[in-house]
Amino acid sequence: MTKKNQINSRSNIAVFKGQKVRRTIHNNEWWFVVNDVIVSLTDSRDPAQYFKRMKERDPELAKLIDQGGVQFVPPLMLEVPTSGGKQKMYCWNTGGIFRLIQSIPSPKAEPFKRWLAKVGYERVKEIEDPELAMKRTRVLYKLKGYSEAWIEKRVRGIAIREELTREWKDRGAREDKDYEILTSEISKASFGVTPSEYKKLKGLKRENLRDHMDDFELIFTMLGERSTTEIHRQEDSQGFPKLKDDSKAGGKIAGDARRALEKRLKRPIVSRKNCLGRSESLERKLEQK
Repeated sequence: MTKKNQINSRSNIAVFKGQKVRRTIHNNEWWFVVNDVIVSLTDSRDPAQYFKRMKERDPELAKLIDQGGVQFVPPLMLEVPTSGGKQKMYCWNTGGIFRLIQSIPSPKAEPFKRWLAKVGYERVKEIEDPELAMKRTRVLYKLKGYSEAWIEKRVRGIAIREELTREWKDRGAREDKDYEILTSEISKASFGVTPSEYKKLKGLKRENLRDHMDDFELIFTMLGERSTTEIHRQEDSQGFPKLKDDSKAGGKIAGDARRALEKRLKRPIVSRKNCLGRSESLERKLEQK
Protein backbone atom coordinates (compact mmCIF):
# COMPACT_ATOMS: atom_id res chain seq x y z
CA MET A 1 0.00 0.00 0.00
CA THR A 2 1.45 3.34 -1.02
CA LYS A 3 1.09 6.60 0.83
CA LYS A 4 -1.12 7.95 -1.95
CA ASN A 5 -3.42 4.94 -2.14
CA GLN A 6 -4.58 4.29 1.43
CA ILE A 7 -7.06 1.66 2.50
CA ASN A 8 -8.49 1.66 5.99
CA SER A 9 -10.67 -1.42 6.20
CA ARG A 10 -12.55 -0.22 9.29
CA SER A 11 -13.31 3.19 7.78
CA ASN A 12 -16.05 4.39 5.46
CA ILE A 13 -13.51 6.42 3.50
CA ALA A 14 -10.61 5.21 1.34
CA VAL A 15 -8.15 7.43 -0.50
CA PHE A 16 -7.00 6.93 -4.10
CA LYS A 17 -4.28 9.37 -5.20
CA GLY A 18 -5.53 12.04 -2.83
CA GLN A 19 -9.21 11.61 -3.74
CA LYS A 20 -11.62 10.32 -1.11
CA VAL A 21 -13.85 7.44 -2.15
CA ARG A 22 -16.67 6.85 0.30
CA ARG A 23 -17.90 3.32 0.81
CA THR A 24 -20.18 1.25 2.99
CA ILE A 25 -20.57 -2.44 3.79
CA HIS A 26 -23.70 -4.04 2.34
CA ASN A 27 -24.26 -7.81 2.33
CA ASN A 28 -20.72 -8.33 3.63
CA GLU A 29 -18.98 -6.50 0.76
CA TRP A 30 -17.83 -2.97 0.02
CA TRP A 31 -20.15 -0.73 -2.00
CA PHE A 32 -18.59 2.47 -3.37
CA VAL A 33 -20.16 5.87 -4.06
CA VAL A 34 -20.43 6.08 -7.84
CA ASN A 35 -19.89 9.86 -7.96
CA ASP A 36 -16.69 9.56 -5.91
CA VAL A 37 -15.30 6.95 -8.29
CA ILE A 38 -16.06 9.16 -11.28
CA VAL A 39 -14.35 12.16 -9.66
CA SER A 40 -11.30 10.03 -8.79
CA LEU A 41 -10.88 8.96 -12.42
CA THR A 42 -11.98 12.07 -14.33
CA ASP A 43 -11.68 15.10 -11.99
CA SER A 44 -15.21 15.97 -13.17
CA ARG A 45 -16.88 18.85 -11.35
CA ASP A 46 -20.31 17.40 -12.13
CA PRO A 47 -20.07 13.63 -11.65
CA ALA A 48 -23.85 13.17 -11.75
CA GLN A 49 -24.00 14.70 -15.25
CA TYR A 50 -20.95 12.68 -16.32
CA PHE A 51 -22.70 9.51 -15.12
CA LYS A 52 -25.80 10.43 -17.11
CA ARG A 53 -23.76 10.91 -20.29
CA MET A 54 -22.00 7.58 -19.71
CA LYS A 55 -25.33 5.78 -19.74
CA GLU A 56 -26.34 7.56 -22.94
CA ARG A 57 -23.23 6.51 -24.85
CA ASP A 58 -23.05 2.97 -23.40
CA PRO A 59 -26.47 1.25 -23.68
CA GLU A 60 -25.16 -1.99 -22.14
CA LEU A 61 -23.96 -0.11 -19.06
CA ALA A 62 -27.31 1.67 -18.84
CA LYS A 63 -29.08 -1.69 -18.93
CA LEU A 64 -26.95 -3.05 -16.09
CA ILE A 65 -27.53 0.09 -14.04
CA ASP A 66 -31.30 -0.05 -14.51
CA GLN A 67 -31.88 -3.81 -14.38
CA GLY A 68 -28.70 -5.60 -13.34
CA GLY A 69 -27.58 -8.76 -15.11
CA VAL A 70 -26.58 -12.38 -14.67
CA GLN A 71 -23.39 -11.48 -12.82
CA PHE A 72 -24.33 -7.96 -11.81
CA VAL A 73 -26.68 -6.42 -9.29
CA PRO A 74 -27.74 -2.86 -10.12
CA PRO A 75 -26.46 0.10 -8.08
CA LEU A 76 -28.34 0.83 -4.86
CA MET A 77 -29.12 3.93 -2.83
CA LEU A 78 -27.21 3.30 0.42
CA GLU A 79 -26.39 5.45 3.44
CA VAL A 80 -22.87 6.88 3.44
CA PRO A 81 -21.17 9.56 5.57
CA THR A 82 -21.28 13.16 4.33
CA SER A 83 -20.35 16.49 5.91
CA GLY A 84 -24.00 16.86 6.88
CA GLY A 85 -24.34 13.38 8.37
CA LYS A 86 -25.34 10.10 6.77
CA GLN A 87 -27.21 10.40 3.47
CA LYS A 88 -28.36 7.94 0.83
CA MET A 89 -26.20 7.97 -2.29
CA TYR A 90 -25.88 5.89 -5.45
CA CYS A 91 -23.43 3.03 -4.71
CA TRP A 92 -22.22 -0.03 -6.59
CA ASN A 93 -20.30 -3.09 -5.49
CA THR A 94 -16.80 -4.03 -6.67
CA GLY A 95 -18.01 -5.92 -9.74
CA GLY A 96 -20.26 -3.08 -10.79
CA ILE A 97 -17.51 -0.50 -10.34
CA PHE A 98 -15.16 -2.58 -12.51
CA ARG A 99 -17.79 -2.49 -15.26
CA LEU A 100 -18.27 1.24 -14.78
CA ILE A 101 -14.54 1.82 -15.18
CA GLN A 102 -14.63 0.16 -18.60
CA SER A 103 -16.72 3.08 -19.84
CA ILE A 104 -14.41 5.76 -18.47
CA PRO A 105 -11.50 6.67 -20.78
CA SER A 106 -8.91 7.59 -18.16
CA PRO A 107 -5.18 6.90 -17.70
CA LYS A 108 -6.01 6.32 -14.02
CA ALA A 109 -8.24 3.33 -14.85
CA GLU A 110 -5.65 0.57 -14.52
CA PRO A 111 -4.17 1.83 -11.20
CA PHE A 112 -7.72 2.23 -9.90
CA LYS A 113 -8.59 -1.36 -10.88
CA ARG A 114 -5.58 -2.66 -8.95
CA TRP A 115 -6.51 -0.48 -5.97
CA LEU A 116 -10.12 -1.67 -6.12
CA ALA A 117 -9.06 -5.31 -6.31
CA LYS A 118 -6.92 -4.82 -3.19
CA VAL A 119 -9.87 -3.29 -1.32
CA GLY A 120 -12.09 -6.22 -2.26
CA TYR A 121 -9.44 -8.77 -1.39
CA GLU A 122 -8.85 -7.25 2.05
CA ARG A 123 -12.58 -7.33 2.76
CA VAL A 124 -12.75 -11.04 1.85
CA LYS A 125 -9.79 -11.77 4.13
CA GLU A 126 -11.45 -9.88 6.98
CA ILE A 127 -14.61 -11.98 6.64
CA GLU A 128 -12.47 -15.13 6.81
CA ASP A 129 -10.41 -13.79 9.72
CA PRO A 130 -12.07 -10.91 11.67
CA GLU A 131 -8.87 -10.43 13.68
CA LEU A 132 -7.29 -8.81 10.61
CA ALA A 133 -9.81 -5.97 10.81
CA MET A 134 -9.05 -5.47 14.49
CA LYS A 135 -5.30 -5.45 13.81
CA ARG A 136 -5.70 -2.74 11.18
CA THR A 137 -7.89 -0.77 13.56
CA ARG A 138 -5.17 -0.86 16.21
CA VAL A 139 -2.55 0.33 13.71
CA LEU A 140 -4.75 3.21 12.58
CA TYR A 141 -5.39 4.44 16.13
CA LYS A 142 -1.72 4.11 17.01
CA LEU A 143 -0.79 6.27 14.02
CA LYS A 144 -3.24 8.88 15.28
CA GLY A 145 -1.43 9.03 18.63
CA TYR A 146 -3.72 7.08 20.93
CA SER A 147 -2.19 5.11 23.82
CA GLU A 148 -2.11 1.32 23.81
CA ALA A 149 -4.40 1.22 26.86
CA TRP A 150 -6.98 3.45 25.15
CA ILE A 151 -6.78 1.43 21.93
CA GLU A 152 -7.50 -1.81 23.79
CA LYS A 153 -10.64 -0.30 25.30
CA ARG A 154 -11.76 1.15 21.96
CA VAL A 155 -11.26 -2.15 20.13
CA ARG A 156 -13.07 -4.05 22.87
CA GLY A 157 -15.88 -1.51 22.65
CA ILE A 158 -16.19 -2.12 18.90
CA ALA A 159 -16.56 -5.87 19.51
CA ILE A 160 -19.19 -5.30 22.22
CA ARG A 161 -21.11 -2.91 19.95
CA GLU A 162 -21.11 -5.39 17.04
CA GLU A 163 -22.34 -8.14 19.36
CA LEU A 164 -25.19 -5.91 20.53
CA THR A 165 -26.29 -4.86 17.04
CA ARG A 166 -26.38 -8.52 15.98
CA GLU A 167 -28.73 -9.21 18.89
CA TRP A 168 -30.92 -6.28 17.84
CA LYS A 169 -31.10 -7.54 14.28
CA ASP A 170 -31.97 -11.08 15.36
CA ARG A 171 -34.58 -9.89 17.87
CA GLY A 172 -36.62 -7.47 15.76
CA ALA A 173 -34.74 -4.25 14.95
CA ARG A 174 -35.34 -3.61 11.24
CA GLU A 175 -34.75 0.00 10.24
CA ASP A 176 -31.67 2.19 10.75
CA LYS A 177 -33.91 4.41 12.87
CA ASP A 178 -34.49 1.48 15.26
CA TYR A 179 -30.75 1.19 15.93
CA GLU A 180 -30.48 4.95 16.45
CA ILE A 181 -33.33 4.98 18.97
CA LEU A 182 -31.98 1.99 20.91
CA THR A 183 -28.48 3.50 21.00
CA SER A 184 -29.94 6.78 22.17
CA GLU A 185 -31.84 5.05 25.01
CA ILE A 186 -28.64 3.43 26.30
CA SER A 187 -26.75 6.72 26.05
CA LYS A 188 -29.44 8.73 27.86
CA ALA A 189 -29.59 6.22 30.69
CA SER A 190 -25.78 5.89 30.88
CA PHE A 191 -24.77 9.54 30.55
CA GLY A 192 -27.91 11.65 30.67
CA VAL A 193 -27.49 12.79 27.05
CA THR A 194 -28.19 11.37 23.59
CA PRO A 195 -25.26 10.70 21.21
CA SER A 196 -26.07 13.84 19.21
CA GLU A 197 -26.17 15.94 22.40
CA TYR A 198 -22.91 14.33 23.51
CA LYS A 199 -21.23 15.24 20.21
CA LYS A 200 -22.47 18.82 20.54
CA LEU A 201 -21.10 18.95 24.08
CA LYS A 202 -17.67 17.92 22.80
CA GLY A 203 -17.81 20.29 19.83
CA LEU A 204 -17.88 17.48 17.28
CA LYS A 205 -19.55 17.49 13.87
CA ARG A 206 -18.91 14.53 11.60
CA GLU A 207 -16.26 12.91 13.81
CA ASN A 208 -16.88 9.62 15.59
CA LEU A 209 -18.01 10.34 19.15
CA ARG A 210 -16.31 7.31 20.68
CA ASP A 211 -12.97 8.25 19.17
CA HIS A 212 -13.11 11.35 21.38
CA MET A 213 -14.11 9.65 24.63
CA ASP A 214 -11.67 9.15 27.49
CA ASP A 215 -11.15 5.89 29.36
CA PHE A 216 -14.09 6.22 31.74
CA GLU A 217 -16.48 7.32 29.00
CA LEU A 218 -15.52 4.27 26.93
CA ILE A 219 -15.82 1.96 29.93
CA PHE A 220 -19.32 3.12 30.84
CA THR A 221 -20.36 2.95 27.19
CA MET A 222 -19.21 -0.67 27.10
CA LEU A 223 -20.95 -1.44 30.40
CA GLY A 224 -24.27 -0.07 29.14
CA GLU A 225 -24.09 -1.95 25.85
CA ARG A 226 -22.81 -5.22 27.28
CA SER A 227 -25.47 -5.13 30.02
CA THR A 228 -28.16 -4.59 27.39
CA THR A 229 -26.90 -7.56 25.36
CA GLU A 230 -27.01 -9.82 28.40
CA ILE A 231 -30.53 -8.68 29.35
CA HIS A 232 -31.74 -9.48 25.82
CA ARG A 233 -30.29 -12.98 26.10
CA GLN A 234 -31.44 -13.74 29.63
CA GLU A 235 -34.99 -12.60 28.91
CA ASP A 236 -35.10 -13.79 25.28
CA SER A 237 -36.34 -10.35 24.28
CA GLN A 238 -38.28 -10.05 21.02
CA GLY A 239 -39.67 -7.02 19.23
CA PHE A 240 -38.68 -3.36 19.22
CA PRO A 241 -40.70 -2.23 22.32
CA LYS A 242 -39.02 -4.87 24.49
CA LEU A 243 -35.57 -4.07 23.04
CA LYS A 244 -36.18 -0.42 23.91
CA ASP A 245 -37.08 -1.25 27.52
CA ASP A 246 -33.98 -3.46 27.80
CA SER A 247 -31.79 -0.68 26.42
CA LYS A 248 -33.02 1.70 29.09
CA ALA A 249 -32.36 -0.95 31.74
CA GLY A 250 -28.86 -1.74 30.44
CA GLY A 251 -28.00 1.92 30.23
CA LYS A 252 -29.30 2.51 33.77
CA ILE A 253 -26.84 -0.06 35.10
CA ALA A 254 -24.00 1.97 33.56
CA GLY A 255 -25.62 5.22 34.69
CA ASP A 256 -25.87 4.08 38.31
CA ALA A 257 -22.21 3.02 38.27
CA ARG A 258 -21.19 6.32 36.70
CA ARG A 259 -23.02 8.36 39.33
CA ALA A 260 -21.46 6.31 42.13
CA LEU A 261 -17.98 6.97 40.74
CA GLU A 262 -18.73 10.68 40.23
CA LYS A 263 -19.84 10.93 43.85
CA ARG A 264 -16.60 9.35 45.03
CA LEU A 265 -14.33 11.32 42.69
CA LYS A 266 -16.34 14.54 43.18
CA ARG A 267 -16.20 15.31 39.47
CA PRO A 268 -18.34 14.52 36.42
CA ILE A 269 -17.45 11.72 34.02
CA VAL A 270 -19.28 13.27 31.07
CA SER A 271 -16.79 15.79 29.75
CA ARG A 272 -16.43 18.46 27.11
CA LYS A 273 -12.85 17.32 26.61
CA ASN A 274 -11.83 15.29 23.58
CA CYS A 275 -9.52 12.34 24.11
CA LEU A 276 -6.83 13.78 21.83
CA GLY A 277 -8.44 17.02 20.72
CA ARG A 278 -8.30 15.78 17.14
CA SER A 279 -9.43 18.26 14.50
CA GLU A 280 -10.84 17.48 11.06
CA SER A 281 -7.82 19.09 9.43
CA LEU A 282 -5.51 16.70 11.27
CA GLU A 283 -7.66 13.74 10.27
CA ARG A 284 -7.30 14.80 6.62
CA LYS A 285 -3.53 15.04 6.97
CA LEU A 286 -3.40 11.54 8.46
CA GLU A 287 -5.46 10.15 5.58
CA GLN A 288 -3.10 11.64 2.99
CA LYS A 289 0.17 10.51 4.60
